[in-house]
Amino acid sequence: MTLIDHLYELRYRLGWAAFGILVGAILGFIWFSHEIFGLPKLSDILIHPYCQLPASVRFSPNGECQLLQTKAFEVFMLQLKVGIAVGSLLFSPLWLYQLWAFITPGLHANERKFARTFVSIASLLFVAGGVLAYFVVPEGLTFMTGFGGGAFFTALTGGEYINFVLLMLLMFGISFEMPLVLVMLNRAGVVSYAKLKSWWRGIVFGLFVLAAVATPGQDPFSMLALAACLVVLFVIALVICRAQDRSKARKLAGQGMDGVGLDEASKIDHRPSKLDTTPSQAPAGGNDDAT
Repeated sequence: MTLIDHLYELRYRLGWAAFGILVGAILGFIWFSHEIFGLPKLSDILIHPYCQLPASVRFSPNGECQLLQTKAFEVFMLQLKVGIAVGSLLFSPLWLYQLWAFITPGLHANERKFARTFVSIASLLFVAGGVLAYFVVPEGLTFMTGFGGGAFFTALTGGEYINFVLLMLLMFGISFEMPLVLVMLNRAGVVSYAKLKSWWRGIVFGLFVLAAVATPGQDPFSMLALAACLVVLFVIALVICRAQDRSKARKLAGQGMDGVGLDEASKIDHRPSKLDTTPSQAPAGGNDDAT
């Protein structure tokens, strides 16, 4: 394909990806205030962690668990934002497939298989991080509203609360991709299992620092939950990296290259060779005429 053909192909794929996100946004916008496919309203799902707070510390003007709107059209813009986010997530197979279809022609068969596995595992890890964040949010809110000795109640605006929940889901989901990145770097030969094992203390400390920075609420429950899960995933990544390094070592041993580093230069015989000083025999007939 020429460069122009590649650009046309890219435009085609981006168009379908944008169409999928648009359809998902419309579906998410409707789902926010209506029950669909027998599922509860999206607004009820999002507000559920806030409603887990004791009734004495949250805002309940009508005897119901509600968020506060302080600006005109705030709920509309909030509903639109949530619809786009949820639609992008629900229709992610469509736009990910378009991205995959654009990249696949440039990959070998084994690379396609490995990339497919990578995308699948990355999606599962992101969802797992989001689910953990959803269950951690109530504990974090309970801790943060426990200050003040009962002199305050929590009246969160819809924008502040929804942004907080979405940010928690996003940060937890992205943080859960870290072990997969380590496995990819190990498979590419950038970092070995031996180095990761020798750095485990610093890495664990860095994971706790990452958890403290990634949790928007800055409460200890969210930080410890994220850090504990990241440490467990790091240990799993170490086990996988160890298996990959052993597999590479067996392949090198089978090729007679046991103990040879991948970055080590091949040995060259630099000794001068002996010249053959034996005079050449004349051709039969004694005629050495070139013609």
